[in-house]
Amino acid sequence: MAVNGATYKKESHIRSIIKGISWRIIGTIDTMLLSYLITGHLQQALKIGFTEVFTKILLYWLHERVWQYFLVGKQQSRVISIVKAASWRLLGSIDTLLISWYYSGSLKSGMSIASLELVTKIILYYFHERAWLKVPKGTLRKVFKKS
Repeated sequence: MAVNGATYKKESHIRSIIKGISWRIIGTIDTMLLSYLITGHLQQALKIGFTEVFTKILLYWLHERVWQYFLVGKQQSRVISIVKAASWRLLGSIDTLLISWYYSGSLKSGMSIASLELVTKIILYYFHERAWLKVPKGTLRKVFKKS
């Protein structure tokens, strides 16, 4: 099933960048909250979250570009959104595990944070992806050309 009956079209680089930034804001807040709940240390939670800002933006952009290759000319269904969300979460969880382990010094804490994110971030990413599908392709180009 296509969104509004449309076939998935390749996104611009600027759209992928802005999607990455909007997702990173949501993801960083979630990571910091979970890190604080697991470690009980605000400083560790902030370090984990702020480090992820940089690693996750790069990883998210790469993830989006790979998916662009596979989705051009295909319909973006809810099932594809779920698979895309799961593939991102796998990559993101590995990154979270490594960063959390490094800052907390505890593999157990890193695994706990990454495990909780499997649930929270898949749900959050699914809704983020569905929201972005409501923004028509080319809208951002028009906004930036007017500036």
